[in-house]
Amino acid sequence: MLGKTYLTKQASLLLEFARTTSDSDLSAKLISKAADLKSLADPLPDKDQGPQAPDVTLDIGPSDPTGR
Repeated sequence: MLGKTYLTKQASLLLEFARTTSDSDLSAKLISKAADLKSLADPLPDKDQGPQAPDVTLDIGPSDPTGR
């Protein structure tokens, strides 16, 4: 799944392109697509909350520092 930061950045780029083009039809399509991306990004959390690695501890005894 795409993150909020990515979707927001893509929408921002589309709006930038829409402002720089002289083709009004293209500009309207880019603005519409940016709005679509923004609507996808809005309900997502601000931070990436993907799975985190579990805490791992290695039990290496003092008599064998290599763990064998």
